[in-house]
Amino acid sequence: MSKTVLITGASTGFGRDTAETLAQAGYKVIASMRDPQGKNRTHAEALKAKNIQVIALDVTSQKSVDRAIQDILNTAGGIDILVNNAGVASAGVTEAFTDEQTAALFDVNVLGVHRVTRAVLPTFRKQKDGLIINIGSILGRVTFPFFGLYGASKFAVEAMTDSLRYEVSQLGVDVTLVQPSAYPTHMYASAIQPDDVDCVTSYGEVGEIPGAMFEQFMKLFESESAPNLHDVAEAILRLANSPKGTRPARSVVGTSFGADALNDATAPVQADVIEALGLNHLATISFD
Repeated sequence: MSKTVLITGASTGFGRDTAETLAQAGYKVIASMRDPQGKNRTHAEALKAKNIQVIALDVTSQKSVDRAIQDILNTAGGIDILVNNAGVASAGVTEAFTDEQTAALFDVNVLGVHRVTRAVLPTFRKQKDGLIINIGSILGRVTFPFFGLYGASKFAVEAMTDSLRYEVSQLGVDVTLVQPSAYPTHMYASAIQPDDVDCVTSYGEVGEIPGAMFEQFMKLFESESAPNLHDVAEAILRLANSPKGTRPARSVVGTSFGADALNDATAPVQADVIEALGLNHLATISFD
């Protein structure tokens, strides 16, 4: 019997490609997105044409999340894998982002991950099995100037993923993190820009750097050497196919900018922390 996979933010980019890739590999995929009857109708219909189930789910709404999970449990009978992919990007002078913009960013990238995970975990705990794949970023490990708020949200996902992996290991649930580099997805084209334009202007030439960085990214994405976003879907498929207990805590995909080195350097430090706390048993998943 094929496993059921729920993917958030599946209308475009990593989520869309992952939905199609896992479905082709034999998984029963439920692709979730906001407003599949309206704004994302074209994307939803394209997925349905490939026999992929589409469901409305807004990660910023607890009611939407709860309703979607209950609908899935009622119709599919369960969930085996959760891919927390939904996210938004931001780029610009940090000071120039308003409180409202910052809160909205974290509502999707951090609280959204927690909302959906919290809604799915009771099912995973009951069946003593399940896999959570969180989509982070290399910017959750290394810092690019002008991407500080986005990076901060992904640093938060790093901590949440690590802690959760220990907390649910004895309940038979596996948790892992994918750290993509820069890829040509809609997320970059729709990245949030700071609202306080006067503040940006006051930075002079420094305030013009984010635009120049984006221009370079767009040129790279349109070139023959552009990174293939399918790399991420393939990484997720490998994790889904891997036996429980063998999955790495983190998987860098694409140009690492040193994120892989930081992963390697941090791993023994984190292991020492867990040992010092007397919680070594939480570092290994239980099969009971």
